[in-house]
Amino acid sequence: MGHPEGPARVRMLKDYLERLGFPFRAPELASDEEILSVHTPDLLRRVKTGDFYDPDCPIYPNLEFYAKLAVGGAILAQRVHGFSILRPPGHHAGPDFLGGFCYLNNLAVAVKLSGKKTLVVDIDGHHGNGTEAIFLGNPKVTYVSLHRMYNYPGTGHRSYANAINVPLPPRCGRERYIEALESALDQAGRDYEELAISVGFDTYKDDPLASLGLDVADYYDIGYVLGALKLPTFCVLEGGYVPEIMGPAAEAFISGLEEGGAITGP
Repeated sequence: MGHPEGPARVRMLKDYLERLGFPFRAPELASDEEILSVHTPDLLRRVKTGDFYDPDCPIYPNLEFYAKLAVGGAILAQRVHGFSILRPPGHHAGPDFLGGFCYLNNLAVAVKLSGKKTLVVDIDGHHGNGTEAIFLGNPKVTYVSLHRMYNYPGTGHRSYANAINVPLPPRCGRERYIEALESALDQAGRDYEELAISVGFDTYKDDPLASLGLDVADYYDIGYVLGALKLPTFCVLEGGYVPEIMGPAAEAFISGLEEGGAITGP
């Protein structure tokens, strides 16, 4: 069997959005200096050299190139209020650790470089332990995560400091999810300059890794609730392991964001 975080999931997503006329821009590789704004020199060295072992994080040819390109995609998305669909994902990568298919924390670098007061909302089905670790106690960032309980990486059971964690039961479905999201956003408040979203479609009902019982159409509603914050918004892709639904789910989510009132685009 292939690795679940394979290229088909992003390729099908890109092809689908391209057929709908969505414009694409190519990012530049992130620099060492940009990456070191959130990561330790030792973690960057290990990603460059392959000096690590994690069964979820294979060492493959040109790993440094792809990891830096994914960070560059997040940086570009922040600048143009767009959606980076590059891989590998990032939210399990912390200041000095990698894991869970993630080598460098794409969204965290982009948020840190922006210097803005940022609300980070992580709707991937797994808790973003790396993002939380990077920003814990940072007065300019609030981290909100909705994720499946009793699942990888085994964190996010409670809220503390500037981290609002909402563990949800498997297959909880749309109604409970939206209610939990609205409650978490109320708790986070409204005093922000930008919204950064870690987007995962592994909450889809048939996802093998983190299902929360959601249908494709439910991503429109999630997007709409987040769009209603009416903030400059950018998104970075995390998980989602049913390649066939990646495109339709992204289209639904983007439509919801825009119709909800999010500030997107250059």
